[in-house]
Amino acid sequence: MASLAGSALSFARPVKAINIKSVSFSGLRKDNVAFRLQPVPQRFAVCCPAKKETVDQVCDIVKKQLALGDNTEVCGSSKFQDLGADSLDTVEIVMGLEEAFGISVEESSAQSIATVEDAANLIDDLVAAADAKSS
Repeated sequence: MASLAGSALSFARPVKAINIKSVSFSGLRKDNVAFRLQPVPQRFAVCCPAKKETVDQVCDIVKKQLALGDNTEVCGSSKFQDLGADSLDTVEIVMGLEEAFGISVEESSAQSIATVEDAANLIDDLVAAADAKSS
């Protein structure tokens, strides 16, 4: 018996991969089932990385808010959770970022921040929007 969920298949019986383009398996019945796999065009997202100065400043604020030692490395890919932050710490980090950059972060946007890079990208976007609005 096979079950199909999204793009994943799970099989109760062994599966025979004929080649990279098709998969077949035999069940308990006389009929055989085969799937043809079709290539999917690779999708990509274009993103503009945050400015290095913004990332560095966010790193400093995160270190300060979480009371991390100088020997703790914080970089753009650092996840708040991996640094020991809980949900309250994340709220305090966002508040510190709002104060430091003179911005206001919507709650829905704040919930999407998981890494230093996420925060820096959001800050750059908010600062750019504020600059464009004032121009």
